Amino acid sequence: MNGASATWLYAVASGNGPGLPAGLRGVAGEPVRVVEGARLSAVVGSVPLSEFGEQELRAHLEDLSWLEAAVRAHHRVIDRAARGGRVVPLRFATVYRDDARIRSLLEERRADFDSVLALLAGRTEWGVKAYADPQAFVTDSPGDRTCDQDSPGTAYLLRRRAQQRERETAHLRAAECAEAIHTALAELAARTAEHPPQDARLAEYEGWMLLNNSYLVPDSRAQEFATAVASLEQRFPQIQLQLSGPWPAYSFTGSSDSGQKG
Repeated sequence: MNGASATWLYAVASGNGPGLPAGLRGVAGEPVRVVEGARLSAVVGSVPLSEFGEQELRAHLEDLSWLEAAVRAHHRVIDRAARGGRVVPLRFATVYRDDARIRSLLEERRADFDSVLALLAGRTEWGVKAYADPQAFVTDSPGDRTCDQDSPGTAYLLRRRAQQRERETAHLRAAECAEAIHTALAELAARTAEHPPQDARLAEYEGWMLLNNSYLVPDSRAQEFATAVASLEQRFPQIQLQLSGPWPAYSFTGSSDSGQKG
């Protein structure tokens, strides 16, 4: 990549783009702006190659404190842009050589962006997570039942096996409840996306994470969706539900752009 700067891509919108708040700045503290082309608009910022060149960026990605701050800045720009209109959020670290390459992207992928923007019209992403205490689904203590004639070693093994079977059965019961919750919420959504459970150490929760899903909900049904979440938590008191949003539709854009682009 030549020159002193590159163009960091945050999101794509239709027409003249979303209304951006004055003073909005991006991952490098740069002013965020709009590049237009092919009846689309890209929300971008110019970032210095001294920090965001291919090798420099790769090194930064190993620095967790830098990475956390940059990811927050990236998402903050997308969130502010989404408040001003529909946007297709792009993955973190989507960097192009210059604005001309951005315009070429808009032309080459106009049909893809138009399709996603049509899907997002009048819809917003909401997240639902479900947590459970494993003990809430344990029905008894089969591990305490052993034959009087068993040796201590045999009794211990029998208890361990029984406890393991009960834990597996308990998780199955919890998963069935979570599936019922998901089915009910999916009926109110245009699309759904399932994500793997978050690492308990990083997300700071105890027990089981049974759901980590996203729902693309028509704006006209947003209140109905929130009410459904509250009702389902009452219906399944052993499960704690966490509703978050509205979010830019990260889970439903299908964008494959990431990394340095020539």
